[in-house]
Amino acid sequence: MKSSEVAEAIGVLETELPSDVERALRDLAAKEEGLAAEVLEIILANIDCAKKGRVPMCQDTGSLVFFLSSGHCRPGQRGAIAEGVSMATGSVPLRANTVNPFTRENEGNNLGRGSPIIHFELDCALGEDVRLGIMAKGAGSENVGREFMLEPDLGIPGIKDAVLETVRKAGGKPCPPIVVGVGIGGTSEMAALMSKRALMRPLDAPTGDPQADGLERDLLDAVNSLGIGPMGFGGKHTALGVRVEWAHCHTASLPVAISIGCWALRRVTAEWQGGSFRIVR
Repeated sequence: MKSSEVAEAIGVLETELPSDVERALRDLAAKEEGLAAEVLEIILANIDCAKKGRVPMCQDTGSLVFFLSSGHCRPGQRGAIAEGVSMATGSVPLRANTVNPFTRENEGNNLGRGSPIIHFELDCALGEDVRLGIMAKGAGSENVGREFMLEPDLGIPGIKDAVLETVRKAGGKPCPPIVVGVGIGGTSEMAALMSKRALMRPLDAPTGDPQADGLERDLLDAVNSLGIGPMGFGGKHTALGVRVEWAHCHTASLPVAISIGCWALRRVTAEWQGGSFRIVR
């Protein structure tokens, strides 16, 4: 893994929307009318300009979150990712978003204590190969995420209420049409991580679990019935999709975490196989 390759992947992340997200937006634009349709057309024009001009699609280039998977944890991986972030801050360019939470001091390179944010997963099937998922999470959507420790007897109805309460309260702040990532089960921190991982799954990729698939469909219908619409101006579509990830949890717990992605759902995956680098869209 080279820092220049990480920087290249970040450049693609910030300037090109994943094809499944762009298709979903174009599909909604054909279904909406009035102001909602106009807003979606402006969003689509913005996407085209970013791709053609190789410039970020949003002025908030977000906090970068990395999902690193490999059969081995190598000493130089974190350093390569950190250097790649610093390089991309200048070359893409990225807005310097990372600050000290107490003093709000900014080092100017999107690095600092705890940054970059890297979640490592040991995947023995990868062997020597490496997979790096990258997400850019803007503050507008990040700030409206929520976590609930529900009473277990609330079950699926309680989960649905938690998601709808979160989206309703968020309104137009996360720049809809949104994608809603829901983590269910595990522990509080695991649910939060699953809700982020859920946003990495393509909109056209099912969970493979019938109950979770059904919950995604039900939640999407319920969220769209809220009428918040594109950028909060009203309309038939508030969300592009709902993604659910789940894990077993303690018998006395029901953790639920909700992460919301804005219309600019920026995600990309870089792979190193046999020493060869490629970006997967």
